[in-house]
Order: sequence, then C-alpha cells, then structure tokens
Amino acid sequence: MNSGRIALPQTNPSLIVQIGPFVLRNNIFVAPMAGVTDRPFRQLCKELGAGYAVSEMAASNPKLWETEKSTRRINHEGEMEPKAVQIAGADPQMLADCARYNVDKGAQIIDINMGCPVKKVCNAWCGSALLRHEKLVGDILDAVVNAVDVPVTLKFRTGWDRANKNALTIAKIAEAAGIQMLTLHGRTRADGYKGDAEYETIAAVKSMVGIPVVANGDITSPEKAKYVLDFTKADAVMIGRAAQGRPWIFREIEHFLKTGQFLPPPLVSEVRGKMQSHLLEHYAFYGEFLGVRTARKHIGWYVQDLVGGEEFRQQMNLLTSCEEQLAAVNSFFDRQASERLQYRPFEEKLAA
Repeated sequence: MNSGRIALPQTNPSLIVQIGPFVLRNNIFVAPMAGVTDRPFRQLCKELGAGYAVSEMAASNPKLWETEKSTRRINHEGEMEPKAVQIAGADPQMLADCARYNVDKGAQIIDINMGCPVKKVCNAWCGSALLRHEKLVGDILDAVVNAVDVPVTLKFRTGWDRANKNALTIAKIAEAAGIQMLTLHGRTRADGYKGDAEYETIAAVKSMVGIPVVANGDITSPEKAKYVLDFTKADAVMIGRAAQGRPWIFREIEHFLKTGQFLPPPLVSEVRGKMQSHLLEHYAFYGEFLGVRTARKHIGWYVQDLVGGEEFRQQMNLLTSCEEQLAAVNSFFDRQASERLQYRPFEEKLAA
C-alpha cells in the first residue's frame, strides 16, 4: 500500500517519550547498528524524523577507549540532543568505568547492550550472551546505574533461545536497578535475525513494568509500526535494517501515526540530494581512505531500488577516491528519471 487512509483507533498511542529529563520529539527511534549508525547517519536520520538515536556499540575495555575506531564511535560533535552511547562488556566494574568515561566525553544517556547476537560478541560473554546469567545482569545494571548521573537504558532480547526465554525476569531486574527505558528485540539470541520477530513477549514486558518500553524487530513500514505499537502497547518503536538506504522512513512513520495517511515516496531528485549531503558528511568524518570504502554500503542501499542500481553498485565498488565516487554517484543520478522512488518490500530485499 503506497497511498490512502485507514481508520485510526481512538487509543492511538502518544508520540512522545521521555528518558530522564529528555522529552523526545517522537517515538520512532534509530537502532544502533555496528558499522552503520555513525554520527553522519544518526544525524541524517534525526533530520528526517527520527526522535532518538543511539551510537554504535562502544567496548568497555579501557585499552580500547582511545583507539581511532572507538573515538569515532562515540563522536557526537554537533549532533542533535540527546546524545546516547551504547556500551558493551561483561564486567560490571569495567562497564561502570566505561559509562563514566563516556559521560565525561559528553554522553547524556548510556545504553547497555545485552541484545547483540553476533558470535564474536557472545563468545566474549557480552551482548545477548549475558541473558544466560541473570545475577550478572543485575550486577552490571546496578554498577552502571550507580556510576553515572545520567539516564541508563537497556537493549536486550527475549532470551538465549526459544526454550530459555527470560525477558520478563530481565525486565524486572532492570526496573529494580533503576534502568529508565527498555528496548526489546522480539527474537532470542539463537534466532539471530532469522524468522519473524514475535511481539507477544514485548507486550508481556510492557504490561508488567512502569518504565518506557521500545519494540524492536521487523518494523519495516508505517503500517507495521502502527501494528506493533497497537499490539504491544509499547511506548516507541526502533527501526534498524529498514532504514538502510531509506532514512526518510522515520518521517513516513511519524506522518502515518499522526494522520493515518501515507506520505508519497520521495522524488529521485530528493534522494540524490540527501545522498550527496550524507556522502560529504561521511567523507569529512572518516577521511579519504576509510570514507570511500565505508560509504560503499550506504550507496548500495540508496540505489538498490533504482534502474541499474545493482550494476552501478558493482562498478562503484572499484573506485578508490571520494572524488571519483561522488562523481560516479552524480553521473548515475543524471541518468535517472525525475520521478518518485518505488520501493520493493523490505522482505523482498532480504530475499534478493
């Protein structure tokens, strides 16, 4: 469905969420994604309607704090407030120290990662691996909350696997520790990103806690966002993969939740303009060598729904300078008709 109107229930959820002293502009958030949600991308999403964004995952090991990679990940210079940093680790004291370090660097909200399913993270007993150790979860949350005077939030999954789902217990531990918002991905660690996210557990968590709950997982369209909010009664939704190459999804969802109407897809000319601005910010942030290489994935996502997009992506990946890359992008868009972008369903893109 690309146009039209549907009836909204009288109990349409509020678009406003508050985390500590911060009243967010809406309840449509950007998910932290390693290698994706750097400062230029977060800022672009906020400009296009996202009410909140969290940084890429920052390691709690102090040996890594001053590395070039870590420094970039927690760079919030000029970013719209609030500035939120996600931290990851398995040692309560190291995580507490990491939280203090990031607050000293300007973080206004600390988010703790207990949701990442990636093997190299879980093998270090970080991310969603922590869900197997409920006492350690409590120790970590207590340590971090007591270490800083800014709001602390938690992102987690429904459990380790489908036979060991303990999201309700983790939510109770988190609320008792003083966590101020929960983000729950509707999959277990064993699920990874496969299969469909389930929302029953998110609804159950929301019904038993008194702090904001954010629903995450498979929210790919305005209609899906509204469905998930209605079904779970969650306070907000978090968008991850569906925003890759489509950062305007946040304004589309916001408009739909407010009015019940669909915004038309953006003109190809607008996509070109947003992409160019994004690339220039990206190059300035990373520099020549890393900039051209880390921009490739973003360009591929932007052009995947355009005529000749896949062929262009393959050719563009051979270029090694920002100047060449930007010129190639401009040449590609010169060949596009000035019409509205037509999306493929997100699920179809995953299968492609």
